[in-house]
Amino acid sequence: MRPSHLLLAVLVAAVWGVNFTVIEIGLDHFPPLLFSALRFLVAALPAVFLVGRPKVAWKWIVAVGLVLGVAKFGLVFVGMDTGMPAGLSSLVLQIQAVFTAVIAAAVLGERPTGVKVLGMVVALAGIGVAALDEGASGPLGAFVLVVGAAAAWGLSNVLTRKASPPDALNFMVWVSTVPVLPLLALSLATEGPSQDLAALRGLDWQGAGTILFVAWVSTVFGFGAWGWLLHRHPASTVAPFSLLVPVFGMSSAALFLGESVTPLRWCAAALLVGGVALTTLTPARRGRDRLPDAVAARPEPVGRPPARAEEPVR
Repeated sequence: MRPSHLLLAVLVAAVWGVNFTVIEIGLDHFPPLLFSALRFLVAALPAVFLVGRPKVAWKWIVAVGLVLGVAKFGLVFVGMDTGMPAGLSSLVLQIQAVFTAVIAAAVLGERPTGVKVLGMVVALAGIGVAALDEGASGPLGAFVLVVGAAAAWGLSNVLTRKASPPDALNFMVWVSTVPVLPLLALSLATEGPSQDLAALRGLDWQGAGTILFVAWVSTVFGFGAWGWLLHRHPASTVAPFSLLVPVFGMSSAALFLGESVTPLRWCAAALLVGGVALTTLTPARRGRDRLPDAVAARPEPVGRPPARAEEPVR
């Protein structure tokens, strides 16, 4: 990999890690479900008019949009809004690699190797340590919501694999159109019209900046750059850079939000990242139906040519 490509891969990981800190700041300005809806609205417009027609069946766009956009991101934003720290969220979401492997085994017939199973056990141990740490210092319910988001992410990875979109950016933009109305409806039903209107009327530069960052920088730039790298390098070369996301996530949260990183959290990070590496960077037994390794290794999924790996979305 050229030095410029290597720097780009690190930059994308840094953007996706810092994104959790930006989300935390944005949640001071918007109710979580409204914030998530605005994120997808801005990511989809005006890009949807520039990328051409969808290149996969609508059933896959709708399915991934609901599972990834509504379930995964809805749970993440609500979990963080109810007390889940930004840095810990960036770490815990990596358990999606385990959910991806388990769902792929059930749906795609992928049989995990012994090394992958070991990786799942190590990653689950990391989640256990993280839960112990969060239970001692914060709301365990918020932790469970983020774990649920990781499960939804794993399911969306498998759905994306089944869709096999030939154009990652096209797929991501069209997927972004799906969650907007469901998230707005959920926001109106649970957060209330008055709270939503108050947030929109009080929109300032900082609030607008967080929306633009999570929509254009994290989603459009991050997704596009990652897909560009995957078209030029093997997935096994690009995927390991995603393991830097929790490093940037925890570091930026500590630097900008003053979040503390306890010894237990460092232990959880070591176990989870190590387990994810074992789970995602070793080959599966079945070549034809196996889920591309990089899809589980990266943070935020969505499609790409079948020969490579599905890109994440953040």
